[in-house]
Amino acid sequence: MAQTCDCLIIGGGIAGIGLAAHLGRDANAVVLEAEDAPGRHATGRSAAIFIRNYGNATLRALNGASFPVLSTGGAFSEEGFLSPRGELVVARADEMEKFAAYRDGADGLDEIAVEEAQALFPVLRADRIAAAAYEASAADIDVDRLLQAYARSARHAGARIVTSAPVGEIERLGDVWRVKAGAEIWEAPVVINAAGAWADGIARLAGLAPLGLVPYRRSAAILPAPEGMDVSSWPAVVSASERWYAKPEAGKLLVSPADEDPVEPHDAWPEDMVLAEGLDRFEQATTVAVTRVERSWAGLRTFAPDRTPVAGFSPEAEGFFWLAGQGGYGIQTSPALSRLAADLVLGRRSSLADAVVAALDPGRFAR
Repeated sequence: MAQTCDCLIIGGGIAGIGLAAHLGRDANAVVLEAEDAPGRHATGRSAAIFIRNYGNATLRALNGASFPVLSTGGAFSEEGFLSPRGELVVARADEMEKFAAYRDGADGLDEIAVEEAQALFPVLRADRIAAAAYEASAADIDVDRLLQAYARSARHAGARIVTSAPVGEIERLGDVWRVKAGAEIWEAPVVINAAGAWADGIARLAGLAPLGLVPYRRSAAILPAPEGMDVSSWPAVVSASERWYAKPEAGKLLVSPADEDPVEPHDAWPEDMVLAEGLDRFEQATTVAVTRVERSWAGLRTFAPDRTPVAGFSPEAEGFFWLAGQGGYGIQTSPALSRLAADLVLGRRSSLADAVVAALDPGRFAR
């Protein structure tokens, strides 16, 4: 006997759980998560920083729309999910074009003197920096607390979050979708594809054409803090060409090679050579000698062909909704994207500008 609901959400990352929370009591929602707990993949492996000027114009609009919830907690928490950090962008002489592009249209990303940059992040080598800019409003995001706040809100509204439920079959029967997940069968008029790196695979199961979503591996390592230095108040720092970045993490330094290697969907792990090359780039830009890596990991950042997320009903099949392709912006855009998805699923008008909604529509790939 099939179990029924209004909305069947495939994927229990920040997108799927956030959507369930935003649907609230207006729709009976069920989230199907393949792993034994929500947030096992991209969500749980994020570097977790809110940068208002990160991404293209559509993403910056989503960042701005997400900030009120992230900063105050919105309807999901009595306090916000952000803590002060700041972001520093540094450029070598051969990165000035990238530096200008990074700053183009940015709000609150102010160019500063190299000496100021070195004062903010004391291990930077001034002789390797031609220009620097600082965004004071960048902030760390407490990802786990945000995810748990969404999950509590979703459950309080009556949503179910079903774990260890990998989807194996999807078919349209009349006016409902029938989904086999694990040993259970579910039916709903609306299926939301929030499966992250596996989203194109879910579409194929449903008989739809993939959108061309590509998962890219992103690695990171935890290094000891430089001897005798308290790094807790340092900002995040990124090279203008995004060939490495670093940020304080629990009294240590998180360093990433900012790798972006296309891979198949899988439980990602770092490649030793890629990580070593990235750490070498970090060493060249700083006075830090990397002698020990305490921990390393990798996650998948999944992008649509135009590097803009996808949120909307498929033009191919009634009741099939895409919520995917968030790339490296999924956590910081989750309040706005989840709210938009809920509005579209429920037939409500979004508070986002029409141009932003249109830029996210999956129909753009069929034109």
